[in-house]
Amino acid sequence: MGELPPDSCWVLTDGAAGNRRQALALAEALTPSIREIVVGLRPPWSWFAPRALPGARFALGRDQETLLPPWPKLAIGCGRQAAWATRHIRRWSGGACLAVQILDPRIDPKHWDLVVAPRHDGLRGDNVLTPLGSLNPIDDAWLADGRDAFAHFALFPEPRLGVLVGGARHGSAFDVQASEAFLAAVRARHAREGGSVLVAVSRRTPAAILPRIREAFAGVPGVVWTGSADGPNPYPGILGWADRLVVTPDSVNMLSEACATGRPVLTKPTRPLPEKLARFHAELRAAGLLHDVDADTPEAQPPLRETATIAAEVRKHLGLP
Repeated sequence: MGELPPDSCWVLTDGAAGNRRQALALAEALTPSIREIVVGLRPPWSWFAPRALPGARFALGRDQETLLPPWPKLAIGCGRQAAWATRHIRRWSGGACLAVQILDPRIDPKHWDLVVAPRHDGLRGDNVLTPLGSLNPIDDAWLADGRDAFAHFALFPEPRLGVLVGGARHGSAFDVQASEAFLAAVRARHAREGGSVLVAVSRRTPAAILPRIREAFAGVPGVVWTGSADGPNPYPGILGWADRLVVTPDSVNMLSEACATGRPVLTKPTRPLPEKLARFHAELRAAGLLHDVDADTPEAQPPLRETATIAAEVRKHLGLP
């Protein structure tokens, strides 16, 4: 399959790790010729993004030179501020730059050539693609690289239980009671099965909970990573080496990436989930990809890997080479 021309794809995000990961995963599945741009809008444009306000060229302040021609063939954005940028680049280029927006932009998708929004967002349209989970780069080669980078994890006793801890979501706090119930459930699973525990937190994990996480797994074989002071982030190694993965229920990205490994994925909701997140959980469970933390599980399950399929659909819809 032919490649897009050099410097033909801009990847635009607000710099948030989850948004970067999705946009870059899709871009890298389409072309190696990528320029990454962090979009930082000034008020009032940032308040209303991606809606258009007068004086759009002033929205970027001193960074306005980052969004100037020559325009790329393709712009891929993820997040509200990036949606503002991809929408305007499409217009400024007179349609010469094809605009793809990841996640529901919360306004009519007609402002983009293509929108990629997870199924649980409920967005529909002729130019909307709806994967089950979030886009990510995880495949067999990615997992092998993770095992190589953290080869010493092979020394930890089996079964290796990977534990991924998220944090607060917009409109949904990550409270102490929920974290205590989650940690107790993980400890109970380990007590039942033995083996080792491989734990990593996210940038969203509240600092107040970190000592409790370290305390919960003190003396348990494995590794507990709560930040850079503990060394390199072992997230790729955990996904590569875990026999099973337990994920807090808050993170669509971490749940999607855990499901991409082909290993059983477990969770522990402790209270009703927000509507969209509840739909996502229900869809994963219906597909046999998500289980309760205390459930008996098979040794493996079909991996949820949608990025290559979505990339092929993007090529088809946009007529890319």
